[in-house]
Amino acid sequence: MTVRLVMAREPLPAVGPSVFLAGPTPDKSAPVPSWRPAATVALSAQWTGTQPLTVLSPESRNGTRADRYEDQVDWETDARAGADAILFWIPRDMRTLPGMTTNVEFGLDVATGRAVLGAPPDCPNPERNRYLVYVARRHSVPVCETLHAAAAAALALAARRTPHSR
Repeated sequence: MTVRLVMAREPLPAVGPSVFLAGPTPDKSAPVPSWRPAATVALSAQWTGTQPLTVLSPESRNGTRADRYEDQVDWETDARAGADAILFWIPRDMRTLPGMTTNVEFGLDVATGRAVLGAPPDCPNPERNRYLVYVARRHSVPVCETLHAAAAAALALAARRTPHSR
């Protein structure tokens, strides 16, 4: 089925099922590959809905950063608020992918009924995800250890929230 990728500060779709990819974004000061392309592939491979799925990525197309920090934050906030599911993937590495903003976003979104937490046990600092896993379970948020499983859980939420998506 069709998957559309909407990246940072691009117009948000008005309708249709959507998944926001929340989690740490690689920084130019400590460059590592982004996990989001693999998440998009996992979502694409598993999507069976009759409508196109929109994947919302807070990363900038072609690496073009926002002129104003506030523009980026506002876009991400609006995109998360409008998404049918918010897939938090946190391959915690305190040196390259610390995810401090992700912690705040998860706290804001944990009780929405739209969050999924992916916390791989083999990441460099899995102990730094322990609190998020605990909070997720208290709020009945799906907790997944693989990106494939997190994508499946996010798609299940998106399908439930979007009429006629499956």
